Amino acid sequence: MSLKEKRNNKPLLVGLTGGIGSGKSTVAKIFNALGVKIYNSDVEAKNIVNTDVEVIKLIKQKFGKEIYENGLLNSKKLAQLVFDNKAALEELNAIVHPKVKQHFEHWIQHHTTEKILTKEAAILIESGAYKTLDKIILVTAPEELKIKRVLARDDSNETDIRKKIAAQLSDIEKTKYTDYTIVNNEKDLVIPQVLNIYNELNKI
Repeated sequence: MSLKEKRNNKPLLVGLTGGIGSGKSTVAKIFNALGVKIYNSDVEAKNIVNTDVEVIKLIKQKFGKEIYENGLLNSKKLAQLVFDNKAALEELNAIVHPKVKQHFEHWIQHHTTEKILTKEAAILIESGAYKTLDKIILVTAPEELKIKRVLARDDSNETDIRKKIAAQLSDIEKTKYTDYTIVNNEKDLVIPQVLNIYNELNKI
């Protein structure tokens, strides 16, 4: 049975991922300009930790009430607590990821007439979320370029950025789980790569 037959005229679910500084958000904007609806998992996760009563309660129980300031999660403080603590990070993910998954499923139900729906997520592979999608796109970039981009946009230092990159799966590891790769190295043009993949997806 073909993927098209399995889908039974439902939208093609496409995952878009890439490490910090890879430029996946830029790629998402190009797909969106082509008419593809984008679900930004990272944005929705930030929204959930600040609005979902159950999630807020569980995070406070695990990490202390002071992790919230003026009703909002102090993400920098939380990042410091979980960054070098794998068990704590896994507990945080166990609180947040099921809610994001549930929210994404509801979002799909509101876009059932679309041909393609895309889920953008930084840790799509690491979280296992890729397993629920039909096709996966990886955005890659050289490490030094990733660092340069993040330094330009965030209030970060190079040491912390390198730690974050090291904590994520490498691009080589991620390619084992992906169907398409977009090279965003400022040498290869990105838009033609996106157009090629977009055309391929529309044939499925």
